Amino acid sequence: MGPSRFLPDSYQTGDRIAVLAGRGDYPKLMVNRMHQAGAECCLIGFEGETSDELIQQFPQDRRCTVKVGQINRTLKAMRGFGVRFAILVGQIRPGRLFRGLHPDLKAVAILSRLKERNAETIYGAIVAEMNAIGVHVLDGRAFIDDQLATPGMMTGGKQRVDPTTLEHGIRIANEIARLDIGQGVVVKQGTTLCVEEFDGTDSMLRRAARFETDGKLFVKTVKPSQNFAIDVPVFGETTLQCMAEGGVHAAALAAGSTIMLHKDRVIQKAQRMGIELLGF
Repeated sequence: MGPSRFLPDSYQTGDRIAVLAGRGDYPKLMVNRMHQAGAECCLIGFEGETSDELIQQFPQDRRCTVKVGQINRTLKAMRGFGVRFAILVGQIRPGRLFRGLHPDLKAVAILSRLKERNAETIYGAIVAEMNAIGVHVLDGRAFIDDQLATPGMMTGGKQRVDPTTLEHGIRIANEIARLDIGQGVVVKQGTTLCVEEFDGTDSMLRRAARFETDGKLFVKTVKPSQNFAIDVPVFGETTLQCMAEGGVHAAALAAGSTIMLHKDRVIQKAQRMGIELLGF
């Protein structure tokens, strides 16, 4: 049995993998798990995004730092590392798609071909460039199977969330995900209070504070054709804090699709905060 059910059959333990690392704890957790699984990692970091701590974990001959938008340099680094696989982990701030971007000629050519410019289309085009040089981009859930949300009450006890509210929240979240608006909503008793937009989940949860009411539910889902190589929903301790700031005391997460960073710690913290976590 392999180290993860999300790895392709062509992967063999010890294969060299390029980790394209953005912000947050997700890249750090992923690199740690990959090392535990015997994977040979190289790092491609992004200026102003990847933590210096993570970059310094790699020897100089197995790391490269690029500016966001330097596609040619990224591909060149992969060739130099001799990788067969790559994995995209961690967020690049959404605003970097419009400012602070340093597109090289290849990036300019990619952008000019796109009818819609959003994270999915841009990263999808970059993945196609990686495939063209023989680098297969892995599912972002690989190596961290045990960190995924599971069905039912994860914080234990009896479900307090009203089933009708849960059903409504899941339906609305699925619909905005289908329309590619976002992947999260905050609802209460048949009313949609907030929808995740370009600024992300945490901002949506903080906006929920404008509605001074009890019984708010946060629902996190995935798109019908979610590409887990370029986008995996992530829930962590920062999300819990944002829920508390927004007065949201329950969350329903898509099971098998949502990564819960440091899952045991998140569940224990949610229990202490009186926040209910369930998977659907």
